[in-house]
Amino acid sequence: MADPTPVAVTSRSFSRHPILRAELERRYSDVRFNDEGLSLSGEGLIAFLSGRRRAITALEHIDDGVLGALPDLEVISKVGVGIDMLDLDAMRRHDVRLGWARGTNATSVAELVIALTLAVLRHIPALDHAVRAGAWQQRKGRLLSNRTVGIVGYGAVGREVSRLATGFGCPILIHDIATQADLAPDRRQVPLDELLASSDVVTIHISLSDATRNIIDAPALARMRAGSVLVNTARGGLVDEAALYECLVAGGIGGAALDVFLTEPPTASRLLELPNVVVTPHIGGSSEEAILAMGRAAIAGLDSAIPIDELP
Repeated sequence: MADPTPVAVTSRSFSRHPILRAELERRYSDVRFNDEGLSLSGEGLIAFLSGRRRAITALEHIDDGVLGALPDLEVISKVGVGIDMLDLDAMRRHDVRLGWARGTNATSVAELVIALTLAVLRHIPALDHAVRAGAWQQRKGRLLSNRTVGIVGYGAVGREVSRLATGFGCPILIHDIATQADLAPDRRQVPLDELLASSDVVTIHISLSDATRNIIDAPALARMRAGSVLVNTARGGLVDEAALYECLVAGGIGGAALDVFLTEPPTASRLLELPNVVVTPHIGGSSEEAILAMGRAAIAGLDSAIPIDELP
């Protein structure tokens, strides 16, 4: 018999997914889905979660004001690996447990990193546009093979990027706050300044916090190699976008690929004007396989959620 505990699903992608819906409804009999595809925040988010004891959320911001208005809420289970939109201190104060699984979208994000890097190196979006416009001018690109790849953050995604890049014969440099033991001979942990100065491709895989905000700023960009490529599929706010624009215009680095922005969608961003910038609409985890894995992890998290103080 299905559990009668009231559950809400704010995630639009989860709510639209027939397999995830069916699997959740087999476990819980009282589920409120976001069937209208609403972008929920503030009072609208509170109204949607009202009376629910457990919730599956995605990109919605959960803060003290929201939790204070939801005395029945006991569990938040997160779709995806990023939890910077959750006020963990507020969850602790309100005794709301968290269901969260690391690494469920690692392969999806890592494959996008490789795709975006190749797109910048080979000018693929610009050439596609040119051919469609009637031009047939071959433009010289560069190989990824044997180029040094610097990975900022060596969690599940960073490790998967290193595995894929090794297949291109790329030496790997790693920067991480934790010491990484038993690295393969082609992987070396270095300070951030050394990674920036020594890498042909720099890809970022860390969470956004006060300590990491604008970690790639003007001085950091100035340390990067001429012609190098910056890739950010982690979080907007890790890269100072104004500084990146100035660096690209001045020819400081060769190009950038961005799946995330400080403001999404980035309708006012000058980076969209530049031919050596490739952009995608926050699709790192948007593969069929990753969506299914993240959704199933969120379902499991409704039952396995733990207090914030017990997070690893």
